[in-house]
Amino acid sequence: ALARLAGAPVPAALDDVEARVLARIGTRPVVRQAGLGIGVVTVAALAIGMIGAELPATASPAVSLAPLGGASPLAPSTLLIGEP
Repeated sequence: ALARLAGAPVPAALDDVEARVLARIGTRPVVRQAGLGIGVVTVAALAIGMIGAELPATASPAVSLAPLGGASPLAPSTLLIGEP
């Protein structure tokens, strides 16, 4: 079946299909707003990242890990004995 298809003549409608497709592509208006929008968003993201990296971070106090180890005021042994 494929050999028969390969030996068949090319349809006449396909002779100028490339020229017709390129002509239709040429008649469409060129959209350049998408590229400009992506550029603006890229520059804005870069600026936000650079400004965010330059802002000083505020120091936060260390969180106590007393519930995981050490003396906890609410541990059952502390509550039963009455001493911290």
